[in-house]
Amino acid sequence: MNTASNWLDLTACITEVDALRYTPAGLPALNLRLEHASQLSEAGQLRQVKAGVKAVAFGVLAERLAKQAIGSTWKFGGFLATPLKGKHVEFHIQEFSQE
Repeated sequence: MNTASNWLDLTACITEVDALRYTPAGLPALNLRLEHASQLSEAGQLRQVKAGVKAVAFGVLAERLAKQAIGSTWKFGGFLATPLKGKHVEFHIQEFSQE
């Protein structure tokens, strides 16, 4: 039985948004870039953490995210996956709410 987990909660700023597109099945899809910055403790020391993440959303979430302002900060939830023809991980947004 596989009990592995792949869920990510991330507070991040929307820094780039592509035009809303549609999959061959007609599902709305949106590619975007998120940037995270925080201060966290690692090995007993405070560390400045920054991360840029490629993200994608589908359906109603894609339509809602397409209306959000560049520079706005949100709390996102979703999972990580590598696209079929990709080499880098991508964050699949499943939910988002105001930070």
